Amino acid sequence: MLVGNWMSRDLVTVTPDTSMMRASKIMKDANVRGLSVIDENGRLMGVVTDRDLKEASPSKATTLDVHELYYLLSEIKVKDIMSTKLVTVTPQDSVEKAAVLLQRHKIGGLPVVEGDNVLVGVITQSDVFDVLISITGVLHGGFQFGIELPDERGTMAALVEFLNSHEARIMSILTSYEPEGAPTRRVFVRVQDMDKALQKVMLEDLGNRYKVLYILREDVHHIAAEQ
Repeated sequence: MLVGNWMSRDLVTVTPDTSMMRASKIMKDANVRGLSVIDENGRLMGVVTDRDLKEASPSKATTLDVHELYYLLSEIKVKDIMSTKLVTVTPQDSVEKAAVLLQRHKIGGLPVVEGDNVLVGVITQSDVFDVLISITGVLHGGFQFGIELPDERGTMAALVEFLNSHEARIMSILTSYEPEGAPTRRVFVRVQDMDKALQKVMLEDLGNRYKVLYILREDVHHIAAEQ
């Protein structure tokens, strides 16, 4: 899963000489919490966030009159308050890497650059959520179960063979190692809806062969429809 396949190319940007007031309005109109700052060649120069704007704004206790206040705000440029310590990814980086950077730096989005630091997109926490929804197949129904497998060669192949023997159509298989170095791994499988009798037999056989963590069926279509 590459960043280039999931990033947004609909960019909202400002230049270093954009006024703080103008940047604040752009951010509000676009309903975003941060703006990429680019030069005339599209190269990424920095990032300015709503927090930067708030910290640069005069205190409510200021003694400036309204005219002085507006003059001050019009004089402050984005280049005066933007952050130049940037965390970026490229279109060829994995979405998983982007997710790690978002989490570790506690930020909501990452500029995507290529070549001579040219801004080509942005990937956000929301985009990562879209990836999760897509790869799990949750919007296509079916049911999911979680099991523990020995962390040994061939166990995943045996699981797939087991599912095939029960005529189950696999929608997704995800695995995790918790804690790191554990002798087992957790496997989460989503299967398409199947004949109730066949499903019952498969789940009974599943319980006899594996340590089952859970079996879950949930309808999320109405959630999507409400948005």
